[in-house]
Amino acid sequence: MPLIRLDNPTPKLPANRPGWDAFTAMAFRPLYLVAAIFGALAVLAWVAGFTGTAALPGLFWHGHEMIWGYAGAVVVGFLLTAVATWTGQPAFSGRPLVGLTLLWLAARVAAATEGGTPWITGALSVGFFVAGAVAMGVPVWRARNKRNAGVPLMLLALGLANALFLCALSGGLDLDPRRLLLAGLLVVAGFITLVGLRVIPFFTHRALQRPQVSHPRWAGLVAMLSPLVLAALVVNGSSSSLALVVGIAGMIFNLVLLARNAHGTARQHPLLWILYVGYALTAIGLGLTGLAVSDAPALLSAAVHMIAIGGIGVLTLGMMTRTALGHTGRPLSLPSPMVPAYVLMLLAAVLRLAAAWPGMPGGGGLIHAAGACFALALGLFVWRYGPWLVSTRADGMPG
Repeated sequence: MPLIRLDNPTPKLPANRPGWDAFTAMAFRPLYLVAAIFGALAVLAWVAGFTGTAALPGLFWHGHEMIWGYAGAVVVGFLLTAVATWTGQPAFSGRPLVGLTLLWLAARVAAATEGGTPWITGALSVGFFVAGAVAMGVPVWRARNKRNAGVPLMLLALGLANALFLCALSGGLDLDPRRLLLAGLLVVAGFITLVGLRVIPFFTHRALQRPQVSHPRWAGLVAMLSPLVLAALVVNGSSSSLALVVGIAGMIFNLVLLARNAHGTARQHPLLWILYVGYALTAIGLGLTGLAVSDAPALLSAAVHMIAIGGIGVLTLGMMTRTALGHTGRPLSLPSPMVPAYVLMLLAAVLRLAAAWPGMPGGGGLIHAAGACFALALGLFVWRYGPWLVSTRADGMPG
């Protein structure tokens, strides 16, 4: 006798209907949107001559807001969306998500206006990462999900790097704030290696219908830990050959593991090749950072922007466009005009790297052009994806 299912089917929702409940249904929706808008505006303000505040002057404001502001929002938005799938627990949504987003927004306002010591900026900005770590840690703990137990700790590490940077900048800590700024960037690179080694093999499998590649556990650990070890060496002020070894090792291991997934047909899938390019540029940035810290300080700016734009800028745009499609119930086919957006972000990386390279003429003009490309790429994302992020899923399913 055939079995009769007695469970109720998941109710359908009106498709593509804008609304507050839809906008706050999952963390990627508000956090991707505010991150993209802010990233474009912050870069335009910087290249237009905004010099920060008394609390966060000059490049310290720029670096802080791109690392712990823009990148931080994308990282937390992705993780709080993914953890529901990883653990089978309910998605982080509703009023708690609104509160977390408002905390992030308040931190951005404080960073752009606060004078004197950046206590308010610090409390709000660090509080965002602590709250994000708790929001992720709860479902991980409830599900006894040991595989992801370390991810909330990495969010806390990102918040700690933020706190140490602000303390050093205000004179409360006897460390060079520029080192801590670089350390924060390397912690974000650590998130790229952690997430990339998980999702790129899976996305490659889904797009190309090839067997998913698994990596030796020890090699994956070396690849993922190298940015964090390099960050610790930077904070310690190490200029020894150890930083060079760690940076080069991180570059080689990450490039080799990435190449194990590569296939020629990936170039036919923009949603896929953009992730490969962003991950590869991050890995190269690790090698450049190790070289700059150990023996070639003239390359430091190039190393920073290789990771910041080539890695974080390219990869966050690729991840936002890919994950937002799936989580809004749309086919995994890149909509127009996002290929031009990818090209603009890659051009921003090339131009900024050229401006930072020792002896390259015309640095100021290149920086302005890079900033315009970066902002336009994010602007295209907001224009194309913004209506989807504030609306119910195209397939009528919850989320």
